[in-house]
Amino acid sequence: MTRERYQREGQSGAARPLPSLRVTDALALIVGIVVGAGIFRTPSLVAANAMGEATVLLLWGLGGLVSLIGAMCYAELASTWPNAGGDYHYLRRALGDAVAFLFAWARLTVIPTGSIALLGFIFGDYASQLLPLGEHSSALYAALSVVVLTGLNVAGIQLGKWTQNLLTVMVVLGLGLVIVAGLFFSPDAPTRVAEVAPDGPRHAAWGLALVFVLLTYGGWNEVAYISSELRGGRRGIVSALLWGMLIVTCLYLLANVAYLKGLGLAGVGQSEAVAAELMRRVAGPVGARLISFIICAAVLTSANATILMGSRTHYALGRDFPLFSPLGRWSARAGSPVNALLVQGAIALTLVGVGAITRRGFETMVEYTAPVFWLFFLLVGVSLLVLRRREPHVERPFRVPLYPLTPLLFCATCAYLLYSSLAYTGAGALVGVAVLVTGLVPLALMRRRKVRQRRNPSPGGRTPWGFGKPRSV
Repeated sequence: MTRERYQREGQSGAARPLPSLRVTDALALIVGIVVGAGIFRTPSLVAANAMGEATVLLLWGLGGLVSLIGAMCYAELASTWPNAGGDYHYLRRALGDAVAFLFAWARLTVIPTGSIALLGFIFGDYASQLLPLGEHSSALYAALSVVVLTGLNVAGIQLGKWTQNLLTVMVVLGLGLVIVAGLFFSPDAPTRVAEVAPDGPRHAAWGLALVFVLLTYGGWNEVAYISSELRGGRRGIVSALLWGMLIVTCLYLLANVAYLKGLGLAGVGQSEAVAAELMRRVAGPVGARLISFIICAAVLTSANATILMGSRTHYALGRDFPLFSPLGRWSARAGSPVNALLVQGAIALTLVGVGAITRRGFETMVEYTAPVFWLFFLLVGVSLLVLRRREPHVERPFRVPLYPLTPLLFCATCAYLLYSSLAYTGAGALVGVAVLVTGLVPLALMRRRKVRQRRNPSPGGRTPWGFGKPRSV
């Protein structure tokens, strides 16, 4: 949807998106994108690193505030330079081709592929509640989900709008069921633990818990793409972001209150399927199976959307960079970029294998993706500051409030979470950073080829970097 809106190119230049969305449309998009399967898994990891129940709720509230600040920064960028490239476009405009390429490399090797594996492990944890497959049940289900969903997309089965709408309905209804059951029908947890002392210093526990909290709030940066299409201009953007993130924050806080009331801090922290545990306590095995089924369906749909959208960004990488041209081939038969799908699936399967070896599949995938994710979030925040200084006279339909305090606060938060995701996690974080660093190899190859191209220019004017006129349509 966003790609078609932003690729209305004409001889006179790029057309700006039309203000065709109402604030209520934007609210539905925000809730649908942000509220995902993570709220059924990450509360356990947050509780395991929190000092008490009040700390858990404080962390979730803080996550909502940080997300709102970041969404406002993205709103300014998206409304000023609407482009289907999103982060890639802002990074290239502000920080240059090399940084933009490394972001594209991270999209291929770390961020979407890690998210696919991460969603696979959530699916595996809850599918194991329905039909356990032995010691490696979660990893087996995760691998199966990657193979089947990639195969469906290669065969040409596309994800329609109705499927995504169904996902939103299922996730919100499932979360609502958990909240109602936990708040009104569950007895208090048999053992209410006021204080838990995680291993390591308190600031380390807080940093790690925030990594998991903000992972669950992830997705608001996608919403920024429609910021300039809202009716009401600046007021419409602020209203949509404020109310959307407020709704999500309230849902997350209520869900955690329900978990804590029904299971207690220790019970939440020790569970691998916290929603199923709560529903088992309220309605027995039938309740646990019902919520596990709803979550499995929602996770599969979310994973399918990630596979579909991730393959399109890899396709664009192949179209824009000749070194990766095999990824830029579109199959007319399947109606999809088959090569990009297969490469993405192979990388995701490899990551599932890594998670299985560590026996901490979900946590390992969070560790793998988090440092790279927060690095580029930080650089996007820096891009806002750079572009304000470099292009001060460009018309900005929406300006971040309290500039420069707001983007500086966002950058500081991203820097802290980048540090936390490196300092307080396991080996998975180092692997993710190492994979990102390998992107310097193709970067060096393309620079060398660029030097040769200058000495012996080829007809057509297209540089080996691929930053000339885009080939993708």
